[in-house]
Amino acid sequence: MAGRRSMDYARPTELEEALGLLCTKRWTILAGGTDFYPALGAGPLKSDVLDINGLSALSGIEETETHFVIGARTSWSAVIAAGLPPAFDMLKQAAREVGSVQIQNTGTVAGNLCNASPAADGVPPLLALDAEVELRSVRGARHLPLANFILGNRKTARADDELLTAVRVPKAATRGASGFVKLGARRYLVISIAMAAARVVPDGGRVAKAAISVGSCSAVAQRLSGLESRLEGIKRSEMRRTVMEYAFPELSPIDDVRGTATYRREAAREIVIRALEQAWQGAGHSEVAA
Repeated sequence: MAGRRSMDYARPTELEEALGLLCTKRWTILAGGTDFYPALGAGPLKSDVLDINGLSALSGIEETETHFVIGARTSWSAVIAAGLPPAFDMLKQAAREVGSVQIQNTGTVAGNLCNASPAADGVPPLLALDAEVELRSVRGARHLPLANFILGNRKTARADDELLTAVRVPKAATRGASGFVKLGARRYLVISIAMAAARVVPDGGRVAKAAISVGSCSAVAQRLSGLESRLEGIKRSEMRRTVMEYAFPELSPIDDVRGTATYRREAAREIVIRALEQAWQGAGHSEVAA
């Protein structure tokens, strides 16, 4: 058809090649494609596509002296199968909620983050792990806290010439154990109404440290820093009461077809309690195993 611009497609096999291409124009980056293809619907492709599935160097999970590093192309199935500390259990539980097994085999960690959906399953656990993203361009690399990377619904801090190459979790944030709870209209293959991830470091019968994040109850998943500070030092038996008394000011839920704002806020309260209980029990089991 006259006036229609041809679309470019590139599938580099080396990272430097990909970064060089990102300097030339604005590309749509294709990783697993589990969000990309459904979004097209019946319409034609309208953007230039940079397919990073040939970048084998961006797959896998590595442990360094200071971090666990999850490559951008690492699939959710690979996360589930990885030998990781109990603090990552919440991320593995979330990975099992990312669509069907076929989607988990194909969908990538970086794609989930860059898609920046308020209901992205991987975001709350990674927030509770103090994760940061690694962004690379020909200008160099930078590390950005995940909380500063996702800016809103479908909005991130990635520049057009940057590629998200890894997710980094500091080892200091992998103490204790964790839990993840997702609430949906049905058990499987569902977009969440609310979800919560919690990591607990116990000290005897008390909470030494807690990290809690809630998703689907605001434009971006939120860490509940106020609740975390209230939980520190309390007895395990006081966790539920502390959560019930908390007002959840970090959240700004909306009304939509999946639930009302009021329901979401109350649901968040309950699933935070359940995630904390999971984490506490996991910490107890890991201590026995040790």
